Amino acid sequence: VSDGENVFVGAILEHAEEAGVHSGDATISIPTITISEDVKTKIRDYTRKIARKLRIKGPFNIQYLVKNGNVHVIECNLRASRSMPFVSKTVGVNLMELAANVILGGKVDDGEAVPTRWAVKSPQFSFMRLEGADPVTSVDMASTGEVACFGKDFNEAFLKSLIASGFRLPKRTILLSTGPVKTKMYLLESVKKLADRGFELYATEGTAKFLESNGIKTAVLHWPLDGKEPNASTHIAGGKIDLVINIPKSFEEEEITNDYLIRRKAVEFGVPIITNAELVKTLTNALEKPVNLGL
Repeated sequence: VSDGENVFVGAILEHAEEAGVHSGDATISIPTITISEDVKTKIRDYTRKIARKLRIKGPFNIQYLVKNGNVHVIECNLRASRSMPFVSKTVGVNLMELAANVILGGKVDDGEAVPTRWAVKSPQFSFMRLEGADPVTSVDMASTGEVACFGKDFNEAFLKSLIASGFRLPKRTILLSTGPVKTKMYLLESVKKLADRGFELYATEGTAKFLESNGIKTAVLHWPLDGKEPNASTHIAGGKIDLVINIPKSFEEEEITNDYLIRRKAVEFGVPIITNAELVKTLTNALEKPVNLGL
Protein backbone atom coordinates (compact mmCIF):
# COMPACT_ATOMS: atom_id res chain seq x y z
CA VAL A 1 0.00 0.00 0.00
CA SER A 2 1.44 3.38 -1.02
CA ASP A 3 0.44 6.97 -0.28
CA GLY A 4 2.59 8.30 -3.12
CA GLU A 5 5.64 8.71 -0.89
CA ASN A 6 5.66 6.04 1.78
CA VAL A 7 5.21 2.35 0.96
CA PHE A 8 4.04 -0.30 3.39
CA VAL A 9 4.96 -3.80 2.15
CA GLY A 10 2.53 -6.44 3.34
CA ALA A 11 4.71 -9.39 2.34
CA ILE A 12 7.06 -10.82 -0.23
CA LEU A 13 5.44 -14.04 -1.51
CA GLU A 14 7.28 -16.81 -3.35
CA HIS A 15 5.88 -19.32 -5.83
CA ALA A 16 6.89 -22.96 -5.39
CA GLU A 17 6.68 -23.32 -9.17
CA GLU A 18 9.13 -21.59 -11.48
CA ALA A 19 8.06 -18.66 -13.65
CA GLY A 20 5.67 -19.71 -16.40
CA VAL A 21 2.83 -20.77 -14.11
CA HIS A 22 0.08 -18.16 -13.65
CA SER A 23 0.04 -16.74 -10.12
CA GLY A 24 -3.59 -17.86 -9.78
CA ASP A 25 -2.48 -21.46 -10.40
CA ALA A 26 0.71 -21.30 -8.36
CA THR A 27 1.47 -22.62 -4.89
CA ILE A 28 2.45 -19.50 -2.94
CA SER A 29 4.27 -19.22 0.38
CA ILE A 30 4.64 -16.57 3.09
CA PRO A 31 7.38 -16.11 4.16
CA THR A 32 9.60 -16.87 1.16
CA ILE A 33 11.11 -20.33 0.69
CA THR A 34 14.43 -19.81 -1.10
CA ILE A 35 14.85 -16.09 -1.87
CA SER A 36 18.02 -14.60 -0.36
CA GLU A 37 18.08 -11.46 1.77
CA ASP A 38 20.05 -9.65 -0.94
CA VAL A 39 17.31 -10.36 -3.48
CA LYS A 40 14.58 -9.34 -1.04
CA THR A 41 16.40 -6.07 -0.43
CA LYS A 42 16.38 -5.42 -4.18
CA ILE A 43 12.67 -6.28 -4.35
CA ARG A 44 11.86 -3.80 -1.57
CA ASP A 45 13.98 -1.10 -3.21
CA TYR A 46 12.43 -1.60 -6.66
CA THR A 47 8.93 -1.68 -5.17
CA ARG A 48 9.37 1.67 -3.45
CA LYS A 49 10.98 3.28 -6.50
CA ILE A 50 8.14 2.12 -8.76
CA ALA A 51 5.43 3.27 -6.33
CA ARG A 52 6.99 6.72 -5.94
CA LYS A 53 7.68 7.18 -9.66
CA LEU A 54 4.10 6.25 -10.54
CA ARG A 55 2.75 8.21 -7.54
CA ILE A 56 0.60 5.25 -6.53
CA LYS A 57 -1.98 6.05 -3.86
CA GLY A 58 -3.67 2.89 -2.73
CA PRO A 59 -3.17 -0.87 -3.04
CA PHE A 60 -0.90 -2.47 -5.65
CA ASN A 61 1.10 -5.60 -6.27
CA ILE A 62 4.20 -6.29 -8.33
CA GLN A 63 5.25 -9.61 -9.82
CA TYR A 64 8.98 -10.21 -10.09
CA LEU A 65 11.11 -12.81 -11.81
CA VAL A 66 14.35 -13.75 -10.07
CA LYS A 67 17.18 -15.47 -11.94
CA ASN A 68 20.79 -15.85 -10.79
CA GLY A 69 20.28 -13.13 -8.20
CA ASN A 70 18.95 -10.65 -10.76
CA VAL A 71 15.48 -9.20 -10.21
CA HIS A 72 13.23 -8.41 -13.19
CA VAL A 73 9.80 -6.76 -13.11
CA ILE A 74 7.05 -8.75 -14.83
CA GLU A 75 4.14 -6.42 -14.09
CA CYS A 76 2.77 -3.88 -11.65
CA ASN A 77 -0.96 -4.12 -10.92
CA LEU A 78 -2.60 -0.92 -9.61
CA ARG A 79 -5.38 -2.64 -7.70
CA ALA A 80 -6.22 -4.88 -4.79
CA SER A 81 -5.82 -8.59 -5.39
CA ARG A 82 -6.95 -11.88 -3.90
CA SER A 83 -3.60 -12.00 -2.14
CA MET A 84 -4.46 -9.01 0.06
CA PRO A 85 -6.71 -10.89 2.53
CA PHE A 86 -4.28 -13.85 2.42
CA VAL A 87 -1.38 -11.58 3.34
CA SER A 88 -3.43 -9.61 5.89
CA LYS A 89 -4.43 -12.74 7.81
CA THR A 90 -0.86 -14.07 7.74
CA VAL A 91 0.91 -10.93 8.97
CA GLY A 92 -1.89 -9.59 11.20
CA VAL A 93 -2.18 -6.24 9.39
CA ASN A 94 -5.39 -5.21 7.59
CA LEU A 95 -4.01 -4.02 4.26
CA MET A 96 -7.50 -3.21 2.94
CA GLU A 97 -8.02 -0.79 5.84
CA LEU A 98 -4.66 0.87 5.13
CA ALA A 99 -5.53 1.17 1.43
CA ALA A 100 -8.97 2.66 2.14
CA ASN A 101 -7.41 5.23 4.46
CA VAL A 102 -4.90 6.26 1.77
CA ILE A 103 -7.62 6.57 -0.88
CA LEU A 104 -9.45 8.93 1.49
CA GLY A 105 -6.32 11.10 1.81
CA GLY A 106 -4.48 9.43 4.66
CA LYS A 107 -0.86 8.32 4.96
CA VAL A 108 0.91 5.02 5.67
CA ASP A 109 4.11 4.27 7.53
CA ASP A 110 7.07 3.34 5.38
CA GLY A 111 7.78 -0.21 6.50
CA GLU A 112 7.00 -3.88 6.16
CA ALA A 113 4.87 -6.37 8.05
CA VAL A 114 6.56 -9.40 9.62
CA PRO A 115 4.81 -12.78 9.31
CA THR A 116 4.55 -14.66 12.59
CA ARG A 117 3.61 -18.00 11.02
CA TRP A 118 3.84 -19.88 7.74
CA ALA A 119 1.02 -19.71 5.24
CA VAL A 120 0.66 -21.51 1.91
CA LYS A 121 -1.96 -20.97 -0.78
CA SER A 122 -2.81 -23.90 -3.07
CA PRO A 123 -5.04 -23.69 -6.16
CA GLN A 124 -8.20 -25.70 -6.78
CA PHE A 125 -9.12 -26.92 -10.26
CA SER A 126 -12.33 -28.10 -11.93
CA PHE A 127 -10.89 -30.09 -14.83
CA MET A 128 -13.45 -32.86 -14.27
CA ARG A 129 -16.26 -30.41 -15.10
CA LEU A 130 -14.68 -29.49 -18.46
CA GLU A 131 -14.83 -32.36 -20.91
CA GLY A 132 -11.45 -33.02 -22.48
CA ALA A 133 -9.63 -30.30 -20.51
CA ASP A 134 -5.90 -31.00 -20.09
CA PRO A 135 -4.85 -30.58 -16.43
CA VAL A 136 -1.59 -28.73 -17.12
CA THR A 137 -0.64 -25.42 -15.48
CA SER A 138 0.79 -22.68 -17.69
CA VAL A 139 0.75 -18.90 -18.19
CA ASP A 140 -3.03 -19.07 -18.65
CA MET A 141 -4.97 -19.31 -15.40
CA ALA A 142 -7.04 -22.49 -15.08
CA SER A 143 -7.87 -22.69 -11.36
CA THR A 144 -11.40 -22.01 -10.14
CA GLY A 145 -10.56 -21.50 -6.48
CA GLU A 146 -7.81 -21.56 -3.90
CA VAL A 147 -7.18 -22.54 -0.30
CA ALA A 148 -4.81 -21.01 2.23
CA CYS A 149 -3.61 -22.81 5.36
CA PHE A 150 -1.28 -21.98 8.23
CA GLY A 151 1.45 -24.07 9.85
CA LYS A 152 4.43 -23.92 12.16
CA ASP A 153 6.69 -24.48 9.16
CA PHE A 154 6.42 -24.55 5.37
CA ASN A 155 5.88 -28.31 5.09
CA GLU A 156 2.96 -28.31 7.50
CA ALA A 157 1.24 -25.34 5.85
CA PHE A 158 1.90 -26.78 2.38
CA LEU A 159 0.49 -30.24 3.10
CA LYS A 160 -2.55 -28.77 4.87
CA SER A 161 -3.29 -26.53 1.90
CA LEU A 162 -2.96 -29.43 -0.55
CA ILE A 163 -5.38 -31.56 1.47
CA ALA A 164 -7.79 -28.65 1.89
CA SER A 165 -7.80 -28.14 -1.90
CA GLY A 166 -9.00 -31.73 -2.37
CA PHE A 167 -5.62 -33.31 -3.10
CA ARG A 168 -5.19 -36.78 -1.55
CA LEU A 169 -1.67 -37.57 -0.40
CA PRO A 170 -0.32 -40.84 -1.85
CA LYS A 171 -0.24 -43.83 0.48
CA ARG A 172 1.24 -46.63 -1.61
CA THR A 173 1.52 -46.32 -5.41
CA ILE A 174 2.85 -43.60 -7.75
CA LEU A 175 2.94 -43.53 -11.57
CA LEU A 176 5.89 -41.63 -13.02
CA SER A 177 6.28 -40.12 -16.47
CA THR A 178 8.93 -37.49 -15.95
CA GLY A 179 9.27 -35.80 -19.33
CA PRO A 180 12.49 -34.75 -21.08
CA VAL A 181 15.95 -35.84 -19.89
CA LYS A 182 16.60 -32.50 -18.19
CA THR A 183 13.50 -32.95 -16.04
CA LYS A 184 14.30 -36.60 -15.39
CA MET A 185 17.67 -35.51 -13.98
CA TYR A 186 16.06 -32.71 -11.97
CA LEU A 187 13.61 -35.15 -10.35
CA LEU A 188 16.02 -38.05 -9.81
CA GLU A 189 16.75 -37.17 -6.18
CA SER A 190 13.04 -36.72 -5.48
CA VAL A 191 12.20 -40.13 -6.98
CA LYS A 192 14.93 -41.73 -4.84
CA LYS A 193 13.30 -40.21 -1.76
CA LEU A 194 9.94 -41.64 -2.79
CA ALA A 195 11.50 -45.07 -3.27
CA ASP A 196 13.25 -44.83 0.11
CA ARG A 197 9.92 -44.03 1.76
CA GLY A 198 8.58 -47.34 0.47
CA PHE A 199 6.27 -46.16 -2.31
CA GLU A 200 5.54 -48.69 -5.03
CA LEU A 201 6.71 -46.97 -8.21
CA TYR A 202 5.27 -47.49 -11.67
CA ALA A 203 6.69 -45.75 -14.75
CA THR A 204 6.25 -45.41 -18.48
CA GLU A 205 8.98 -47.06 -20.54
CA GLY A 206 11.41 -44.16 -21.03
CA THR A 207 11.19 -43.06 -17.42
CA ALA A 208 11.56 -46.65 -16.20
CA LYS A 209 14.76 -47.16 -18.25
CA PHE A 210 16.25 -43.91 -16.96
CA LEU A 211 15.42 -44.71 -13.34
CA GLU A 212 16.74 -48.28 -13.62
CA SER A 213 20.03 -46.96 -15.03
CA ASN A 214 20.23 -44.88 -11.85
CA GLY A 215 19.51 -47.76 -9.49
CA ILE A 216 15.77 -47.26 -8.99
CA LYS A 217 13.48 -50.16 -9.85
CA THR A 218 9.98 -49.53 -11.16
CA ALA A 219 7.19 -51.58 -12.70
CA VAL A 220 6.74 -50.65 -16.37
CA LEU A 221 3.29 -49.62 -17.60
CA HIS A 222 2.63 -49.36 -21.34
CA TRP A 223 1.37 -46.18 -22.97
CA PRO A 224 -2.42 -45.89 -23.47
CA LEU A 225 -2.12 -46.05 -27.27
CA ASP A 226 -0.03 -49.23 -27.14
CA GLY A 227 -3.11 -51.25 -26.24
CA LYS A 228 -0.94 -53.66 -24.22
CA GLU A 229 -1.10 -54.67 -20.59
CA PRO A 230 -0.07 -53.73 -18.01
CA ASN A 231 -1.26 -50.34 -19.21
CA ALA A 232 -1.14 -46.93 -17.55
CA SER A 233 -4.79 -46.19 -18.37
CA THR A 234 -6.21 -49.43 -16.97
CA HIS A 235 -4.11 -49.17 -13.81
CA ILE A 236 -5.45 -45.66 -13.18
CA ALA A 237 -9.03 -46.70 -13.97
CA GLY A 238 -8.68 -49.77 -11.75
CA GLY A 239 -7.76 -47.73 -8.68
CA LYS A 240 -4.21 -49.10 -8.59
CA ILE A 241 -2.51 -45.68 -8.66
CA ASP A 242 -2.60 -43.15 -5.78
CA LEU A 243 -0.74 -40.34 -7.55
CA VAL A 244 0.17 -39.56 -11.15
CA ILE A 245 3.30 -37.52 -11.82
CA ASN A 246 3.25 -36.57 -15.49
CA ILE A 247 5.58 -33.87 -16.77
CA PRO A 248 4.55 -32.79 -20.29
CA LYS A 249 7.03 -32.64 -23.14
CA SER A 250 6.57 -31.55 -26.73
CA PHE A 251 8.33 -33.96 -29.03
CA GLU A 252 6.55 -36.62 -31.08
CA GLU A 253 2.81 -36.27 -31.59
CA GLU A 254 2.12 -39.82 -30.36
CA GLU A 255 3.95 -39.19 -27.10
CA ILE A 256 2.10 -35.91 -26.58
CA THR A 257 -1.18 -37.78 -27.05
CA ASN A 258 -0.17 -40.58 -24.67
CA ASP A 259 0.78 -38.06 -21.98
CA TYR A 260 -2.55 -36.29 -22.41
CA LEU A 261 -4.51 -39.56 -22.20
CA ILE A 262 -2.79 -40.42 -18.91
CA ARG A 263 -3.49 -37.00 -17.44
CA ARG A 264 -7.10 -37.05 -18.59
CA LYS A 265 -7.65 -40.56 -17.25
CA ALA A 266 -6.37 -39.41 -13.85
CA VAL A 267 -8.84 -36.51 -13.86
CA GLU A 268 -11.76 -38.71 -14.87
CA PHE A 269 -11.09 -41.24 -12.10
CA GLY A 270 -10.28 -38.71 -9.40
CA VAL A 271 -6.59 -39.61 -9.08
CA PRO A 272 -4.40 -36.72 -7.89
CA ILE A 273 -2.01 -35.52 -10.59
CA ILE A 274 1.04 -33.24 -10.63
CA THR A 275 2.33 -31.84 -13.91
CA ASN A 276 4.94 -29.41 -12.57
CA ALA A 277 8.46 -30.59 -11.68
CA GLU A 278 9.03 -27.99 -8.96
CA LEU A 279 5.79 -28.98 -7.26
CA VAL A 280 6.88 -32.65 -7.36
CA LYS A 281 10.09 -31.73 -5.57
CA THR A 282 8.20 -29.59 -3.04
CA LEU A 283 5.78 -32.42 -2.23
CA THR A 284 8.54 -35.01 -1.99
CA ASN A 285 10.50 -32.86 0.45
CA ALA A 286 7.37 -32.28 2.52
CA LEU A 287 6.67 -36.02 2.69
CA GLU A 288 10.25 -36.84 3.67
CA LYS A 289 9.68 -36.07 7.35
CA PRO A 290 6.45 -37.02 9.10
CA VAL A 291 4.31 -33.97 9.83
CA ASN A 292 1.54 -33.86 12.44
CA LEU A 293 -1.22 -32.16 10.47
CA GLY A 294 -3.71 -32.30 13.34
CA LEU A 295 -6.37 -33.71 11.01
